[in-house]
Amino acid sequence: MNDAANEAYRFLADAMLGRLARWLRMLGYDTWYDAAADDHSLVMRADYERRIVLTRDRHLIEHLRPARVLRIVSDDPLLQLREVVSACRIEAPAACFTRCMVCNTPLQPVSEEEYRLRVPRGLEMPIALVRRCPGCARVYWPGSHTARMLGRLRERFPEWRL
Repeated sequence: MNDAANEAYRFLADAMLGRLARWLRMLGYDTWYDAAADDHSLVMRADYERRIVLTRDRHLIEHLRPARVLRIVSDDPLLQLREVVSACRIEAPAACFTRCMVCNTPLQPVSEEEYRLRVPRGLEMPIALVRRCPGCARVYWPGSHTARMLGRLRERFPEWRL
């Protein structure tokens, strides 16, 4: 999937779907999430920003009627991801690890100074592989956590070439 296809899907996950939101962000999808937001605010934001509401809440769907909504059935975050992938006909993503998994901001390369100050000494990581979040200042690089996440995705989505 190319970047233009990723831009076609902008999601908003309700309070019950925080882990799904993180997986979607990891795959490069713009996914708004705030566990403290009330249902009315969620629907208003989703409709205004033309986002697809992801929810397990029947009440939200029946009473607030968002313009674009996908009801999620599963309790398991990776099965929830499968529901989104199937419903939206998402092919293998090409933009993994390009968004902050915490605040959803697109990641940027680090400067040499940031690299020196923020990357632990002894971690031999090329600067080109290190990214920072301009929104919350987190720094990301491929490591064991990245490998575990990709491994879980490969198990659940063998059709994807990750």
